[in-house]
Parts: sequence; structure tokens; C-alpha cells
Amino acid sequence: MRRHKFIFYIIYVIIMADNGVIIRKAWFMRIIAGKAKKRRLKSPGKLPVRPTADRVKESLFNILGDKVPHSRFADLFAGTGGVGIEALSRGADKVLFVEQEPRVARLLKENIELAALSARAEIMRCDVETALGRLVGRGENYDIIFADPPYRQGLATMVLNNLARHRIWRDNALVIIETCAKEELPAQVGVFSFCRREKYGDTALSFFKASMGED
Repeated sequence: MRRHKFIFYIIYVIIMADNGVIIRKAWFMRIIAGKAKKRRLKSPGKLPVRPTADRVKESLFNILGDKVPHSRFADLFAGTGGVGIEALSRGADKVLFVEQEPRVARLLKENIELAALSARAEIMRCDVETALGRLVGRGENYDIIFADPPYRQGLATMVLNNLARHRIWRDNALVIIETCAKEELPAQVGVFSFCRREKYGDTALSFFKASMGED
């Protein structure tokens, strides 16, 4: 099994208080393998973002395997950039990050810089639908599209519908949607056909493939 993944390190900060000792956990990410091996990244802290769990990322990239090197990869709802930065570290030719929240987008930019991978990265600070429209206008397309919308808000199916209406994907592209494990997605959305689902506790990854030759 490959060990190309992000792992989290826990640093315990002990603070003396009148009523005893308070232990706070601070989480740090770093890249374990690839071009950016062992680079430490900044955690989101109290920012409104939920990074993809380490074991989910590990499984995702084990499944994608040799599809990542030399690919064009889009990371929608990118957050702090864990998935997209991992793709860059594994040799993706380009990764597009879409993140709307300004403070999270700033942290995302800092993490890409910390990984020394800025040359092959682009950040769009806007909502996903706006980003898709801009990409269509630029004539860009991608081999792998990963989307991690907020859980339990009905956004996953909306993302698939938006992608079906905006052709930013190449023939036979893969679309991966991260959702709550209890959320079921349609088997067919436009040109996207469901092909695989993996569950990890409260999280699921659903894989869709674009039908060749259709708009």
C-alpha cells in the first residue's frame, strides 16, 4: 500500500489555570511523499472549514493511482488545500483550487507556497458556479475533479448538475464527490455515471465518470 499521504501531528499545549490544567490540541499537516515530501502545512484552526480526513485522502489517491501524474486536477471547495496539494506533490501538471471564503483562501495560498508548488497551482476565490462559468469561457478542461462541499446541505447533487452544464471536463474524466456517508447521490446526472462508492465512518467518496463524446 502506498504511503503518499498527509498525516496530522498533535502538539499538546499545557496551560495552567486556576482550576487546574487545560490541554489544548493543535493540529498540523505535512506532506509525506512526492515532490513536497515532509513539508509542513498550516491547519485551519477556528476557520469555517472541514479538511478531508487523512485516511480518506490516502484511500482516494490509492484509488486514483497513476491517473494523477501529468493530469489536470480541479479541487472544488478546496478549503486549506489538502487534496489539491497532494495531487501537485504526486505530479499533477496543474491544480485549480476554488475556495470562496476569503480567510480560508489566504490560508490555502500560504499552504501552496509552503509546499513550494505555486508554479502549477491556480486559486479562484469565488463560488463554484462562478468558477465553472469562467473556466468554460477560458476553454479549460480537467481530467480529475474533486469536490468536497459542506455536508448535509444538499450541495453534492447541485455540484454534479453544475458540472454537467459546464463542460470543464475531458472525455472519460473522473469526478469525485465527498459527502456524509448517509447521503445518497443519483446513479446518473447528465453525462456523469456513478461507478464507485467508498465509505469511511461518517464520510463517503462517490466516483462518477464522464461519458465519452457527449457535451
